[in-house]
Amino acid sequence: MSLSSLYLAWVEDLPPRLNGVRKRRGLSLAMDDGVILKTDHYAPDTPGLHPTILMRLPYGRRGFGGIAEAYAERGFHVVIQACRGTEKSGGDFDPFANERADGLATLNWIKQQDWFDGRIGLTGPSYLGYAQWAISDALPPTAAMATKVTTADFRPVVFPSGAFHLSLWLSWLQVIEGLRNNPLATAARMFSGDIERRTDKAATALPLIEADKVAVRHKVAFWRYWFDHAIGNDAFWTELDHRHRLTEKTPPVHFISGWYDFMLDPLLADYQKLVSLGHKPYLTIGTWFHVAEELQRDNLRETLTWMRTWLMGDSSDLRQRPVRIHISGLDEWHEFDAYPPGQSHPSNWHVSGEGKLSQSSQRATGMDRYHYDPADPTPNLGGAIFAFTGAGAVDNAPLEARPDVLTYTSGVLTRALTIIGQCTVTLEARARVPYADFFVRLNDVDPNGISRNICDGFIRVTPDTPQLSNGCWRLTIPLHATAHSFRAGHRLRLLIASGAHPRFARNLGSDEPINTATTMVDNTIEVVRSSLSITLPGYELD
Repeated sequence: MSLSSLYLAWVEDLPPRLNGVRKRRGLSLAMDDGVILKTDHYAPDTPGLHPTILMRLPYGRRGFGGIAEAYAERGFHVVIQACRGTEKSGGDFDPFANERADGLATLNWIKQQDWFDGRIGLTGPSYLGYAQWAISDALPPTAAMATKVTTADFRPVVFPSGAFHLSLWLSWLQVIEGLRNNPLATAARMFSGDIERRTDKAATALPLIEADKVAVRHKVAFWRYWFDHAIGNDAFWTELDHRHRLTEKTPPVHFISGWYDFMLDPLLADYQKLVSLGHKPYLTIGTWFHVAEELQRDNLRETLTWMRTWLMGDSSDLRQRPVRIHISGLDEWHEFDAYPPGQSHPSNWHVSGEGKLSQSSQRATGMDRYHYDPADPTPNLGGAIFAFTGAGAVDNAPLEARPDVLTYTSGVLTRALTIIGQCTVTLEARARVPYADFFVRLNDVDPNGISRNICDGFIRVTPDTPQLSNGCWRLTIPLHATAHSFRAGHRLRLLIASGAHPRFARNLGSDEPINTATTMVDNTIEVVRSSLSITLPGYELD
């Protein structure tokens, strides 16, 4: 037993340790093209048959060693492998491109081992979850998956609504490059805020293709390859999209995510696809962001329960209802039979006066205007971002005070309003320059006047976006899924802007390619008050 596995067992309140562990580190597995991937095997030291858990990752094996040992101490063989081109594995790291072929080769190796008994589970968050989907259709009959803060299709994660998810990839670039070259220093940078500061600096670089040199002080091959080949190229994404592997034969899956995770909506799409195919997947969503400590803790305990259920036949700790979600505002967990939990009771809110949001039939007249300057782009604040500091719900006062942001606020609620699912904003707007972004956000304003973000959405328009006869775009913008209760005494606030930099690459206002663009054109945006509305999926809780 190591200190890390002992700590995890204590913090996570894990089931009792069943056995000791034998470790074989640094195994050399040859892939089909001869490239060697470094692999660790953690084995129970007791005789008999034991199921296997596989994790393939680009972040270094040692960082997951404590987790692997915790699984192995509870009766599982555990195989951890460094993806191609990461840590000490051979080849070049090309994100997503090799996980199908290398995963299949690794799976075949496992099947040939004398300790493998035919039972296997795949687990892990984020990139590790994508690596699961890449081989999900090749698993043996007795298998299970625990996919966390991830999706089978990364295209909408990289290019949400036509924009580039800039802060995600600049931050992730630093993590990947740092863990490969100096893991201890990189771990320190993650939690000191240094990665976020470097991301903010790199995000101002023009052209963007040069931002890698600001972020990590050298050119990064995959960063530049993506800019040259991935933008607007359907063929590039075809081989990287594993949604077609979700079928009637997909093993039992437990989806875990957070309401402030940037991959939540694609994960829910994967969940809904399995439901439509007749599966009964489990779903756990907390009020977490991508790298929240609480999310990581819940991962391990839930995964052990899931794997014991489907690989060991022990469902004693499995909850009865498959959906468990946390509702912020109430700070309560609720369990349901499905997600969304039955029929909602939508409520529609409109602009009824200057800066006012209400449910009255009265609609405000006129236009609201603001000036967007890409040289001073509207910043992002909190939300569903990849960050070790500053993600999730935060005080939005600095953002709401900017002149390039519109806000509309309701009166004080006399009774609680609970929403579960996706809110939708509809608006009509026009711009002096036909290249514009629209960022919309729903906030909860407490009795002290503190406004915290609940969910948001984004869309990019171009000259090809259809316009009405008055020159306006009519836009319907879904906000990311949420579960929140606005308490009595609180107010709703709707925020509109034309950027959230560096979360989304700023709209420079020209038709230059995103990788080489340097020209910045400012813009004037007008929003038709009478057109603006937000629909909320309301629920009455038992």
